[in-house]
Amino acid sequence: MSAPKKGDLTDTEKELLQVIAAGNVQEASRLLGSKDVRVNCLDEYGMTPLMHAAYKGKADMCKLLLQHGANVNCNEHEHGYTALMFAGLSGKTDITWMMLDAGAETDAVNSVGRTAAQMAAFVGQHDCVTVINNFFSRVRLDYYTQPQGLEKEPKLPPKLAGPLHKIIMSTNLDPVKIVMLVKENPLLMVVEALEKCRKVLELICEKCIKQQDMNEVLAMKMHYLSCVLQKCGSFLKERQDKLDGLVKSLLKGRDSDGFLVFQEKFIRECIRKFPYCDATLLQQLVRSIAPVEIGSDPTALSVLTQAITGQVGFMDADFCATCGEKGAEKRCSICKMVIYCDQACQKLHWFSHKKVCKMLQEQREKHESESRQNEKKNPENHIVGFLKNLFANYGGKHTYIHTCIHTSVCMCVCIYIYTFLFYLIMSLK
Repeated sequence: MSAPKKGDLTDTEKELLQVIAAGNVQEASRLLGSKDVRVNCLDEYGMTPLMHAAYKGKADMCKLLLQHGANVNCNEHEHGYTALMFAGLSGKTDITWMMLDAGAETDAVNSVGRTAAQMAAFVGQHDCVTVINNFFSRVRLDYYTQPQGLEKEPKLPPKLAGPLHKIIMSTNLDPVKIVMLVKENPLLMVVEALEKCRKVLELICEKCIKQQDMNEVLAMKMHYLSCVLQKCGSFLKERQDKLDGLVKSLLKGRDSDGFLVFQEKFIRECIRKFPYCDATLLQQLVRSIAPVEIGSDPTALSVLTQAITGQVGFMDADFCATCGEKGAEKRCSICKMVIYCDQACQKLHWFSHKKVCKMLQEQREKHESESRQNEKKNPENHIVGFLKNLFANYGGKHTYIHTCIHTSVCMCVCIYIYTFLFYLIMSLK
């Protein structure tokens, strides 16, 4: 079959694009088996079926197309967009990871010189940016599962490659979360296994620094993970509590305010031990962390996370107080100030949180009381704040494609409400 040209679609290929838009995987599978369907056919804009599926966020469809040999690095789009760029724009981290795992190039640029990570960041898809920036292919790790040169056995037993790759791919650098990942896999709960994993991470770190296109970010991440695994190994040697003692040490808060002193000191020590002193990233981290007193912001974890994953601390997200996982929803029923993933995380943290829970509750109640008093004294401020939120919510939750009529109607309603409330306040005075 001839090489695909833009807009040169058979009737069956046109039907395939419609089926992809509808998300009918079964019908798409049937059409892909047809002789007159090219899996990398191009529509009039140069988009392949895989690009369509990625942009529309159809994970199962993307998986099917990749199984049929879809080219993940096709760059025939009129503006140079790739499937990875469309995946990032869709905001689907699973599809983004799928494209990367299939061999998508992260440094490919579109017609305006933007990479997939930059495009995702531009539209606010920070989770996809994190996935792209932290991707490490399994193939690169599998290299260490094969004996090299005169070696009689590999540096990393093949059975450990999967568990270690899961840790490497984690975008959550909270040491408690990493220890949890170790605990959940029996293969890693052996001192010798942890030591082998640690050595491989250090080898990858060294390779990242010494290769021609130096990757300091990945090197720092590998070093940090190796330090956590080394600490796990030390605890397993000395204690028989299956790392519970290490988790408690990392979660033990200061009596006065619950600040995690041990965790802060541990992360600072990990950064300090980075073996390549001339690295620019290390110097930036030291300049950011060294002047900060322990117990103040920013914490070493937040600085390290921003440097490695690109996640910014002011993003609207709730993080678990125990493991640092994003999207936590379960609040402490007493103070309502601390959030957890689930009951298991809450139980782990309770031994430390109970010391400051009542204090946090009192702080919250005091703040709420002061807010109510201010609203009574200055109702105008309350109304202005309400209207600001109304305008802000309208602007934030509606897209550019809404018409000017909708905007005008909303503004008129807001002005009407403001005028009514203003005269109401004046009459009360």
